[in-house]
Amino acid sequence: MGKNRLEAFSDGVIAIIITIMVLELKVPHGADWDTLAPLGPVFLSYVLSFIYVGIYWNNHHHLLHSITKVNGSVLWANLHLLFWLSLIPFVTGWMGENHFGKVPVAIYGVVLMMCALAYLLLEHILIRLHGKQSALAQAVGNDKKAWLSMALYLGGVGLALLHPWLGAALYALVAVMWFIPDRRIESHVNH
Repeated sequence: MGKNRLEAFSDGVIAIIITIMVLELKVPHGADWDTLAPLGPVFLSYVLSFIYVGIYWNNHHHLLHSITKVNGSVLWANLHLLFWLSLIPFVTGWMGENHFGKVPVAIYGVVLMMCALAYLLLEHILIRLHGKQSALAQAVGNDKKAWLSMALYLGGVGLALLHPWLGAALYALVAVMWFIPDRRIESHVNH
């Protein structure tokens, strides 16, 4: 299978994930501002998750742009990533509907952490396939930002069980860290 087919499949799954998330936003019954207030947490969780899915879509695109071939291990690692990403609509809805309750916020963080681990695994398998001298390997290096993200997710999960809004704030901090696309890969590929 060529990398283009893998990218097209992944793009399709990510588009479906976003569609599911937006379909979970319920139209309020009423025409005044007061009917929107209860939807605040639902909308905030949607925005955070939309940003996360967008970050993964963007970085996944750059990742696949840097490679020339795929194999069975890459396919399975990519499916593993898509599995965890596909859980984002569920935990987003759960967290929003329960107004950022302790357990939903903690589980949201676990899913985000598993997405990050799955992405790192895909990255590792691609580097193993293309070699340590590949543009991808050179661009990624030791990926300190990814490991810092993991630490913040873990901290966010623990904090969510005590103060869920602070846990969610840590997840938002990680999103801010990754909001600007990972230019390391793009710059190495263009050279």
